[in-house]
Amino acid sequence: MTLPRRLLLAAPALAALPARAQAAGWTVATEYPATSIPGEGVTHFAAIATARGVPVTAATDGPGGYRSAAALTALAEGRFAAVDAFAGALNAVDPLFLLSSLPFLTASHADAARLRDLARPHYVAALGKHGATLLWTTPWPPSGLWTRQPVRTPADLRGLRVRTYDATGTEVLRAAGAIAEVLSFGEVDARLEAGTLDAVLSSGDGGAGRRLWRWLPNFTELNYAWPVSLAFASGARLAALAPAQREAVLQAGAETEARQWQAIIGRLEANHRVMRENQVGIHRPDAALQVALRDASKASTEAWKARAGEAGRSILAAFAAA
Repeated sequence: MTLPRRLLLAAPALAALPARAQAAGWTVATEYPATSIPGEGVTHFAAIATARGVPVTAATDGPGGYRSAAALTALAEGRFAAVDAFAGALNAVDPLFLLSSLPFLTASHADAARLRDLARPHYVAALGKHGATLLWTTPWPPSGLWTRQPVRTPADLRGLRVRTYDATGTEVLRAAGAIAEVLSFGEVDARLEAGTLDAVLSSGDGGAGRRLWRWLPNFTELNYAWPVSLAFASGARLAALAPAQREAVLQAGAETEARQWQAIIGRLEANHRVMRENQVGIHRPDAALQVALRDASKASTEAWKARAGEAGRSILAAFAAA
């Protein structure tokens, strides 16, 4: 059958419709469990965007082997339309992504929010170079050590096989005597099951999400850092949306950010409650361990400043002055 001329002329426009309708295929992924604060974030974002006419599915627990360190690759390959990634895992892309997990820089929710505001333009620019658009940030509760045996002193730390979440944490814990290595959260369970890890550097939130107490029934509150995760979308996928859909996605991201930073308030107490319900021993480091870790962190912080250059130094100077 011969098609009418008006339909033949319209064919290119019709062929372009699937690109503009890509919202139907949107998935936002995170490597963390649905019960973790990043997991809650992607679920919240998906619900808001879907309600506003942009169907989005939240995928937690590292779908298809997704890891934060490969977040930009996953977007470039079209595996997901948007992702959540632990910022420190992106240090190979730009050392500024390690900022929020610098040891003993932030000591509170307010500190973490202030550092986020100073760093946001740099996050936006660094992601933009790789065709990604920042949607929201998520704060993690302060990092501590999940361990088989209580860790309170420098001697307790020496020789421990510890999972860390970024290069800086690895350097610090090695300098303090541990045997540390960077692992994604998705690799932790198998290593603990195999008995090749003794400890995990994570927040109470991350540990509770993975139920680390099955292997590691002790948690030492180091207050090491208040790091952030970043959620960002493929710029190409955003551009393929109709203007109203694009605005809905960006607004959903802004609302998710507000939700995440409100949700962190009281999260520490909630995590403690869950941990105690599961017979986790919660410990404080002694003064000697606190001093040892702070001393061990100095060299890695100075090395980061050198790698991050003027941008990193200016953020730290503004943070210290505020």
